[in-house]
Amino acid sequence: QVQLVESGGGLVQAGGSLSLSCAASGRSFSTYAMGWFRQAPGKEREFVTIISRSGIVTKYADSVKGRFTISRDNAKNTVYLQMSSLKPEDTAVYYCAADTQFGNIRDMRGIDYWGKGTLVTVSS
Repeated sequence: QVQLVESGGGLVQAGGSLSLSCAASGRSFSTYAMGWFRQAPGKEREFVTIISRSGIVTKYADSVKGRFTISRDNAKNTVYLQMSSLKPEDTAVYYCAADTQFGNIRDMRGIDYWGKGTLVTVSS
């Protein structure tokens, strides 16, 4: 079993930056692809970014490409999301996710583990 705990959410002004962390419990962090999703008020949860178990492969939603960066430190059982040039439309609860299958996170299907989320609010 894996537990995921997000941290780092808060209030930031448009154009600013914020970094999120997701700490994972469990013995096999390096065997999981890790991803970030977000859900804005009144909207469906959407894919943001993913990183492979090795950290070699990353993918981003078009809406955040060039502004967000995902990274991981397997020695610390932690995945990070660095966000810059934030926009009000980035306001959402951000969720960390883990799955042994890269494609499950990429396609948002049958994901093994979810964190409870951390709120990011971007003011204009």
